[in-house]
Amino acid sequence: MSDTSGISAAEAVYRHVKDRVLTGELEGGRMVSEGEVSGALGVSRTPVREAFLRLEVEGWLRLFPKRGALVVPVAPHEIDEVLDARALLEGHAAADVVTRPADLAALVDALDAVIGAQRASHDAGDLRGYTEADVEFHRLVADAGRNSLLAGFHRTLRERQQRMTAESVRGRTAAARTVLDEHRALRDLLAAGDAAGFGRALVTHLDNTHRGGRTR
Repeated sequence: MSDTSGISAAEAVYRHVKDRVLTGELEGGRMVSEGEVSGALGVSRTPVREAFLRLEVEGWLRLFPKRGALVVPVAPHEIDEVLDARALLEGHAAADVVTRPADLAALVDALDAVIGAQRASHDAGDLRGYTEADVEFHRLVADAGRNSLLAGFHRTLRERQQRMTAESVRGRTAAARTVLDEHRALRDLLAAGDAAGFGRALVTHLDNTHRGGRTR
């Protein structure tokens, strides 16, 4: 578990379990017990119970008395809704930023740095770093548009995006490399000022990553 100094035991458990859900270590459909978590972290069951209740409210867990907690799977309709929203928001931002050469150049430089960080995480087998870089790549695009409301909504999808990406590439080296290649292609389309091409490639990229290349 990461540094938990200065926070309550319940908060530490909450962060630990949620992190494992977001990185795919706790896969959707798996049951996890209070005893399992309390034993792993060296805390009593009381803070575990508090953390589980909080995670249930947020929709990550579903509690079953005397049995434990079910990690709620990502539903197919949730995948569709998240991807549709992201395609619209990022496509809109791309169409805006390509009209501003200086801002576009700054975005491309930032994307280069993120792609480099994501590749380094991939090579090191760091799934958390890889998925965080994936989120950052798409956040940069969404934030490049001049609509703060749309960018803010895109940020609310951050945790769902991280979890979906982790589940899509975990243990699948070829899929993880494909994401990197497609990020580079998306970056190149933006650098060329091709917002329409970016929008089409983005939809394909999201389908490939989260639907295995299969549209609805």
